[in-house]
Amino acid sequence: MSVYTKVAPEQLVEFLAKYSVGKLVSYQGISAGIENTNYFVDTDQSRFVLTIFEHHQADELSYFLNIMAFMAEQGIPTAHPQADLAGNYLNHLCGKPAALVERLPGNTLTQPNLKQCQVMASTLARFHQEGMTFPFYRANDRSLDWAQQTFELIKTAITEQQLALINDEIAFQQQIDWTPMPQSVIHADLFTDNAMFDGEKLTGIIDLYYACQGACLYDLAVMVNDWCRNSQHDLEPTKVEAVLTAYDKVRPLTDQEQACWPAALRLAALRFYLSRLKDAIMPREGEITMIKDPKVFETLLIAHRKKAKRLPLNGDLKPCH
Repeated sequence: MSVYTKVAPEQLVEFLAKYSVGKLVSYQGISAGIENTNYFVDTDQSRFVLTIFEHHQADELSYFLNIMAFMAEQGIPTAHPQADLAGNYLNHLCGKPAALVERLPGNTLTQPNLKQCQVMASTLARFHQEGMTFPFYRANDRSLDWAQQTFELIKTAITEQQLALINDEIAFQQQIDWTPMPQSVIHADLFTDNAMFDGEKLTGIIDLYYACQGACLYDLAVMVNDWCRNSQHDLEPTKVEAVLTAYDKVRPLTDQEQACWPAALRLAALRFYLSRLKDAIMPREGEITMIKDPKVFETLLIAHRKKAKRLPLNGDLKPCH
């Protein structure tokens, strides 16, 4: 993630002393992403990722860390948080909540191939199946209410065309009832830079700090909007069909989910369009920061709105409203 909090070597040494992880060898800030501060940390025993949380409070962070541990223990490839000497996953560094998690092998992707997309889709379906038994709850803090509030914050700083687009899309999404659809723990931010691969083997799902209870279909749409997007910021039909088929083989999509697929794609595009717009208009200071281009999701949202295509698994269902 972007580095907002600079950590001195002596501070990190003191922090690591709370764990049985060996002595500090090196550490380096990670520039990818936007929300939290992340460092790669190497000790003489192992390799870790240190996350310093810039916005979340300690009480909700236990939810994220418990999900990571839960999924790893269910056989879903996820970075397991490191417990300290007292058995705690969460500590503090530089006056902020912080956690140490295992550094997974492999690398994130920029242009996943068809097989990698299929592997990710089938694993996401397993993630959703297992998440239905996770005993804790957290509401989605990037819900449609958040979208409306964010829109109000930035509406005086955007163009008339952007204003009309967002206003109309929010009005459309307010007609959709997601509550009857299958719900689970969702990742809610499963972009290609939040999964580690070694060739075509998925070695881990990372950065679960937007995880919450939500509609599985929305989570799948978030993934598709990134993993299946081409350089023109539209979706590649072959990849989309492969992802949906791989997911459906593990957790079959209901008729209502199939009917609501176009709305899910639009909602997922709207969420990241708004967050990127807000970051561009109201940037936060950091030693290393990355502001992602909102135009990507503006173009994608417009493309979704122009299409009447439905999920290809069943062509006879009525549209979702």
